Amino acid sequence: MAAASQCNSIRRLVVNADDFGRSSSINQAVIRAHREGILTTASLMVDEPAFDEAVALAKANPRLGVGLHLALSECPIAAGFRFFFKPSLRPHLKAQIRAQLDKFISSGVTMDHVNSHHHLHMHPSVIGILLQCLRDMKFAHVRLTWEPLWINVRNISGRRFRNVLHALIYDILARRARPAFRRDQIRHPKFVFGLMQNHAVDEAYVNQLLPLLPEGDSELYSHPSLDQFRHEFEALTSPRVREAVERLGIRLIRYQDL
Repeated sequence: MAAASQCNSIRRLVVNADDFGRSSSINQAVIRAHREGILTTASLMVDEPAFDEAVALAKANPRLGVGLHLALSECPIAAGFRFFFKPSLRPHLKAQIRAQLDKFISSGVTMDHVNSHHHLHMHPSVIGILLQCLRDMKFAHVRLTWEPLWINVRNISGRRFRNVLHALIYDILARRARPAFRRDQIRHPKFVFGLMQNHAVDEAYVNQLLPLLPEGDSELYSHPSLDQFRHEFEALTSPRVREAVERLGIRLIRYQDL
């Protein structure tokens, strides 16, 4: 488990890009942020238009940890209600999860981690199915979406109350999921950052966050692209951000390094 693996005197950080494979703009931003900046991992969407390009780029950049970004719905609230109140959907849900896992594996890319679009894997009706599939595969690296509110709310200026409700919901979901993660010995960073920022992981935010990182293992996820979310790409490649990482002695890692 993450808590057992981390050294209290060390701060380690997974820097992840979600939505790899969704567009060429995102793919190019991911690879440049990895080569030129602090990005260590990316989460691949297997049913998106730029999937084949993303796979080729991943194979050409083997130090980039690439995981599966499950896509179960574009409307997480509605999907959450359906999954919870319609048990008849669960066989279809399992088949969908299994199909995406199988497509990732068949790509030939080594799987670094699993998470999901809109964090739907944290839903009580989804997490059990996902963990069952991963047990069959003997795979144990999954994002536990839990953002420490005391850091963002008290110390990160400018976006103090943005998406606080989302963070509170995932705090509840994380508490419910932890026993299953412990049972299956799932390895994950203890803290996750980026939830309250919601496509606003810019340079100012990252520079404010880095000195406040808790001891142990954390993850910062983002959505870099060369067009719509270029500010996130620029944050990950900023010389000032890279200098701060080095000055603060933060170790950049992948899930497979946990």
